[in-house]
Amino acid sequence: MELLTDILGPFGPVIAVGGLGVLLILGTVAMMLKQREDPLDRLKRSETETPEKSSNKEKLRRNSANEKLAKYKAFLEPKNEEELAGLRLKLTQAGYQSRDAVRAFHLAQMLLGVIGLAGGVAYFLLAKGGVSQSTQDTLMTILGPGAVGYLLPKYWVTRRVETRKEEITAGFPDALDMLLVCVESGQSLEQSIVRVAKELRASYPPLADELEIVSHEMKAGKDKASVLGDMGERCGVQDVSSFVTVLIQSTTFGTSIADALRVYAAEMRDKRVMRAEEKANKLPTKMTLATMMLTVPPLLIILVGPSVHGITMLGK
Repeated sequence: MELLTDILGPFGPVIAVGGLGVLLILGTVAMMLKQREDPLDRLKRSETETPEKSSNKEKLRRNSANEKLAKYKAFLEPKNEEELAGLRLKLTQAGYQSRDAVRAFHLAQMLLGVIGLAGGVAYFLLAKGGVSQSTQDTLMTILGPGAVGYLLPKYWVTRRVETRKEEITAGFPDALDMLLVCVESGQSLEQSIVRVAKELRASYPPLADELEIVSHEMKAGKDKASVLGDMGERCGVQDVSSFVTVLIQSTTFGTSIADALRVYAAEMRDKRVMRAEEKANKLPTKMTLATMMLTVPPLLIILVGPSVHGITMLGK
């Protein structure tokens, strides 16, 4: 203890313990990534699966699957099924639809937390020389960057979800108008969705991605109602969910899809105009504060400044 205090200052033991913890975490991560599959598990899998089945599974597997992340899913996935489903839905709404998205999210949290913690220790030792005014200041300097690094992926995903919802909401009325034109021209709903997704790619990529997923699932033979329901859940936008409900009811009761699209498209156009008017009505209120902050102080300086200067000169 005396040696650490002489070398690193009064907080030498705390710094040594923190550095040892960082080294242990890095060593554990390295061992996890280098861990190989148990030969007994490999033998059991090879006995239960024929070569034809294993090759078919390899072909049907998504290209985004990562073998290393799959081996450590016990460490990188929540144990609670509800928590896992909620996080997977949130990542899907953010545009990360890979099956490894949850594992990559937790891995990013862990790595960024360790990097931030190491950066905090390095800053404390190099910039402050291992000397601090209080224990709270020391803990904030060392643990603060680690906490920021750990929370950064969550903040990024939240911002991505909000941005994606805004883009889908902005492009949805145009998509409905194009879908109505395609359906009234004689195309089926599946063909119309494919065409609209292709046309919206340049303007609204998130909405085009969702429509492409819907078209691929319909081509694969999945039930239309479940496909549309999954789209509403992935988007997380109230307008899309209502549209999905309208289409499902139209398909169930056998009514005209074109009529339903025409009515709902008109409602979406009206809602877009109302949103624009709402933003326009909020603008004067927002400008008032900025105008007061930028106009009143110079005006007071111009009006009161000469009087203050004259009073000061009379006092002298």
